[in-house]
Amino acid sequence: MELKSETVEVEDTQKVILLEEEQPQHEEEEEEKQQQELQESFHVLAVDDSVIDRKLLEKLLKISSYQVTCVDSGDKALEFLGLIDKLDTPTDSTSSSSPPQSLQQEGSKVNLIMTDFCMPGMSGYDLLKRVKGSSWKDVPVVVMSSENVPSRISMCLEEGAEEFLLKPLQLSDLEKLQPHLLKSLNMNNQTCTEMEKELTKDNNESTDKNNYNDSNNYINNNNSFSKRKALSAEAPERRPKMKELAVV
Repeated sequence: MELKSETVEVEDTQKVILLEEEQPQHEEEEEEKQQQELQESFHVLAVDDSVIDRKLLEKLLKISSYQVTCVDSGDKALEFLGLIDKLDTPTDSTSSSSPPQSLQQEGSKVNLIMTDFCMPGMSGYDLLKRVKGSSWKDVPVVVMSSENVPSRISMCLEEGAEEFLLKPLQLSDLEKLQPHLLKSLNMNNQTCTEMEKELTKDNNESTDKNNYNDSNNYINNNNSFSKRKALSAEAPERRPKMKELAVV
């Protein structure tokens, strides 16, 4: 009997240990699932004039479950952001999103901009300055380059770049982007909340104004009705009665 009791206790202990091992594993799976869902909501605008580098960056971002839009110049990036008018030249981009007009109409957001430093026409540094001086100033910007030039890195970081990454990029480099993406997402949510508060405030003010107007109209109508009632309540004009004539 004692042996059987000890066997039961050992089995119970093993079950407890298994449950304790399974619980962290289940929590890790839930965290990974939430992280993947969160990354799928991130939208990255990638800017690079090199077809090879652009395709590589797009592949790495999609492997990490990010939404990505690729353009091949700074001008097209500004066009996509709605900062300049639509260019006459066709846009050579692989995009999972809509053009700039549709982007703003649908209220979509860019959570991160990744740009090459050396590009013909508008450089990545010039694009960085244009973005930071616009309504997109709160969007994190990451600059990339195949050349490790300290003065260039310092110049970009001082202008507001979040990171300066060296090419060729690797998946490990994208892990550095997550804090900046989370920061951008939180700022977007905060902006949406502020806009909702403003809309609610405007609607309340409009409702109060309508209620005030309705109240005034009701008072005016009542006053007009009271005046008409007072006029109709005046005593009618009395005429003297004729005395009855005596019949002879």
